[in-house]
Amino acid sequence: MKSPRRTLALLFLAFTAAASAADYRVIARYPLPGDGTYDYVRADSAARILYVAHATRFEVLNLDSGKKIGELSPCNGAHGVALVPALGRGFTSNGLDRTVTMFDLKTLATLKVIKYTGVKPDAIEYDPESNRIYVVNGGATGDITVIDPATGAITGTIMIGGGKLEQLVFDGHGRGFVNDEEKSVVHVFDTKTLTTVAQWSLAPAEGPTGIALDNVHHRLFAGCGNEKLAVLDSDTGKLVTTVTIGSEPDGTFYQPATGLIYSSNRDGTFNVIRQETPNTYAVIQTLATAYGCRTLAVDEKTGRIFMPTAKFGPAPAPTKEVPEPRPPVLPGTFEIVVVGK
Repeated sequence: MKSPRRTLALLFLAFTAAASAADYRVIARYPLPGDGTYDYVRADSAARILYVAHATRFEVLNLDSGKKIGELSPCNGAHGVALVPALGRGFTSNGLDRTVTMFDLKTLATLKVIKYTGVKPDAIEYDPESNRIYVVNGGATGDITVIDPATGAITGTIMIGGGKLEQLVFDGHGRGFVNDEEKSVVHVFDTKTLTTVAQWSLAPAEGPTGIALDNVHHRLFAGCGNEKLAVLDSDTGKLVTTVTIGSEPDGTFYQPATGLIYSSNRDGTFNVIRQETPNTYAVIQTLATAYGCRTLAVDEKTGRIFMPTAKFGPAPAPTKEVPEPRPPVLPGTFEIVVVGK
């Protein structure tokens, strides 16, 4: 039987550990010139570089100081960046041009403009296990373009048949997972045959965007627009649980070393969620950031989180074509919000 003193000591240690895991704060802001929309950010921890999608280009910043060191352009409708360090190459998705730009990681020089993907290329990821670049096309085609990173050639298309495809992640064992915001499901595909193998419902979670994977415990995390983080068994697709988060997330990240999940939300909140067991999760901190901080990148070396945002004007009146218009970005207000301890 444990003594009261030992029990108190264990409770104190548990409280201290929880508190230390939940003391994130805004530690810096990196202002950036220029106007226009923004999307994903990508941190290259080894090279100390941050790539930021910004309308017609990608801003390239020093990860530690926020100083701009270059840019990738033109990239009309800039969305995401995928990195292949072994080849010294990067790849950008350019939504308005339906292209992918292959560039040199050291010089930022364009090596090739890859034409043409499906409609509205958006999220883009490199899967080391299959050694391929995957480009999610968010338009009506509902498919994924597959690219050989060595040659820059389009080598296939995965016909998902989705509604509005969002972000994707890989398990390193021949399977990929992509969110479908419109249908509120996760599509599972085979990275060897380039075919779909399953479709998993996220109900009661709706509108999935951000996605992350815990390969050790076989858990898939989908950040959903109705203020829920859905946790699925990544082997079976069974819903394990849901966690309440901020509204309209677009960034979900799992950190294996700490068992923490991050969710960045358009409403200006940043959730830190602790994985207590593979089946139980708890929000241990909700930090106020700034409205629009919806995507994120994590520096694996320092643990800092980077979220782009700006200030916004009033939303225009709804129309038949645009029933839910977004508020416009105000000129000269674009910045990166840096969160850490």
